[in-house]
Amino acid sequence: MNNELLTEFTYFVLAIFVGIEVISKVPTILHTPLMSGTNAIHGIILVGAILIAANATSPLEIILGFVAVLLATLNVVGGFVVTDRMLEMFKGRQAPAKPEPK
Repeated sequence: MNNELLTEFTYFVLAIFVGIEVISKVPTILHTPLMSGTNAIHGIILVGAILIAANATSPLEIILGFVAVLLATLNVVGGFVVTDRMLEMFKGRQAPAKPEPK
């Protein structure tokens, strides 16, 4: 394992811990606007993962690139699904449609 890979892995682990700490401190009322904003960031992450996977040469890089693209895609799709479900909660209940008189 070379020194550069170990450094990048350390950054990755630290980013996970920082992300968990930051997200856990967000009030519930702010989750929907933040999810909408972070979906755009996740799209950029997906493009980066695709670029890294496209330049992979060794089998380990190819596997890690594939996993990165897969996880980034799940993150983007999941973010939009969660945002859509949260926005549905803010819509009022629809009154039942009245039948038209004959």
